[in-house]
Amino acid sequence: MKMRTWLWYMIYYLSTPATSGFLKTLPFEPPEKATIPFTPPIFVSDQPKVYPKACPGNTPTTRDQWCQYSLHTDYTSTVPDTGVTREFWFNVHQATLAPDGRPRWALAINGTLPGPTIEANWGDTVIIHLRNSLKDVENGTSLHIHGLRQHYTNPMDGVVSVTQCPIAPGNTMTYRWRATQYGTTWYHSHIGLQTWEGVYGGVIINGPASRNYDKDTGVILLSDWDINTVDELWGQAETVGPPQLDTGLINGNNVFGDDDDDSSQTGSRFSTSFVSGNSYRLRVTNVACDTQFKFSIDHHTLTVIAMDFVPIEPYETTAINVSIGQRYDVIVKADQAAVAESFWLRATPQLSCSLNNNADNIRGIIYYEKSSGGSRKPTSLVPSTTGYTLTDICEDEPASKLIPIVSKELCLVSSEFYYNENLPVTGSFNENSLFRWYLNGTSMHVTWSQPTLLDFFDYSGPGYLDETTESQSNTQKERAVLPIPKADTWVLVVIETTMEAPHPIHLHGHDFFIVAQGNGSWNTNSQNLRLKYAAGTLPKRDTALLPALGHLVLAFRTDNPGAWLMHCHIGWHLDQGFALQFVEREPEIRRMFEGGSRSGGWWDYGRTMKQSCDDWNWYNRGGQVVETGAGI
Repeated sequence: MKMRTWLWYMIYYLSTPATSGFLKTLPFEPPEKATIPFTPPIFVSDQPKVYPKACPGNTPTTRDQWCQYSLHTDYTSTVPDTGVTREFWFNVHQATLAPDGRPRWALAINGTLPGPTIEANWGDTVIIHLRNSLKDVENGTSLHIHGLRQHYTNPMDGVVSVTQCPIAPGNTMTYRWRATQYGTTWYHSHIGLQTWEGVYGGVIINGPASRNYDKDTGVILLSDWDINTVDELWGQAETVGPPQLDTGLINGNNVFGDDDDDSSQTGSRFSTSFVSGNSYRLRVTNVACDTQFKFSIDHHTLTVIAMDFVPIEPYETTAINVSIGQRYDVIVKADQAAVAESFWLRATPQLSCSLNNNADNIRGIIYYEKSSGGSRKPTSLVPSTTGYTLTDICEDEPASKLIPIVSKELCLVSSEFYYNENLPVTGSFNENSLFRWYLNGTSMHVTWSQPTLLDFFDYSGPGYLDETTESQSNTQKERAVLPIPKADTWVLVVIETTMEAPHPIHLHGHDFFIVAQGNGSWNTNSQNLRLKYAAGTLPKRDTALLPALGHLVLAFRTDNPGAWLMHCHIGWHLDQGFALQFVEREPEIRRMFEGGSRSGGWWDYGRTMKQSCDDWNWYNRGGQVVETGAGI
């Protein structure tokens, strides 16, 4: 769904770092000086002011530097002290929009699809006030920053039924977090299928980079789209199978219809310009519901410099495989002006992953600006270029190319993992003839009004460490909780499937090492050698593809207390229960809720969470909002 709304945002310049703790729920009216609605700039940092404690960052020839830090600074343990807080007001509402020229009911943030881009610098504090104006559709909402670790700020993760209740219509929730990582990501709702009705947008956190470039083009959000809403298609997804979607969008734009028939084609394409000789950073992000894309630009080479929030050793390619939820930062040299004036930018659905009715026509346009005289655009923007010959395949970028700049060693052999979780994936129709996915034998189903964290705040919920699987009720089992109480140890997660469906796996609260990824079952003995000899070179990210009929082996360190979701990022699969939650360091979670914000505790978080749950329960006291799907 989408919606229309106004954006107010402000940037506060503070002389000292913001203290930890949570802003209370506020009325939506922002300060008087911020109440003039306007079209925001592409980047919040376009505001020409000098920040206290902030530095200029870097230049086109010093991209590997950032103030007194560099590309080789260990960002997992070091965060710049900028003293800067950036504040945004977002409003989620219903709207009629036509991203491909065909009007449709949808949701929007501040009147746009995608929503406004959030931009900050490494080390900044970000505050987002999210107002729910879904009074007509009567639904809750939330805001999750995909891939952000939320280090020691788990209550800000924005996952309904896990870290919060839905924000009730008419209410506003304030999210506050620190930009402890840098790079590219996106934000989205985390309740049912609401993301793919239009509640999403890009996030840029500026920091060092592993290759110099001249200009930052910004986020390139790749999504799928249909004339029917995902809520309307949900019935087919859970009874027959995943729907074949109509088309796709690039930054919320595309055409529908034949390029050779102007009378029937609707919509317009995303376009951006190059100046010959310059180099450009593109932040490619897959925000789709059910589509894996292969991204390319005709006649141009892509230099890949980052995956998800992890800077990597640069490598060159003509196309990149982008699974749902993944991000790749690429540098493109504008060196093809002699070939043509304009070129196709292609987001090609990989039909071996899922079907799409417009697979060869999800395109944008790169055009070269004229050097002098008249309009800077070429005479015709419509390219006539031919794309690279590429193989349709459902897989991630090769692990051998994804070498992190900041290397980290993993333990040498699997016996050194304190937790070793084997999670088989299955799928079947339940007793109601609805298809559900099962991870380790459980299809997750949670309740919006009973988030996991609330159990630890009001002490009325279960102690997960005191329960065995046999002692749990069916309701408790459906919450799909895996407790991992020990701090600073390694968790090995082995996910295997014998079904012919791939799954982009995303873990909240952590980057993980990809220990193994491939076809068939995992051969533990042979992979031990990789653990031993590849220390420091294993790919590290927050989203990776579990291949069809294959395996994915992940490892992460228990360094972040909280309730963290792990799930497939295909929208249908997530709402069909393909998820679980790690309750990490439970005793510390309970202790942190006892402390106030001045001591780094979560008391204010908990109080606000409890109030928002009370507000939601009051709003839905008549049961008019019916929960469907998994509840996340």
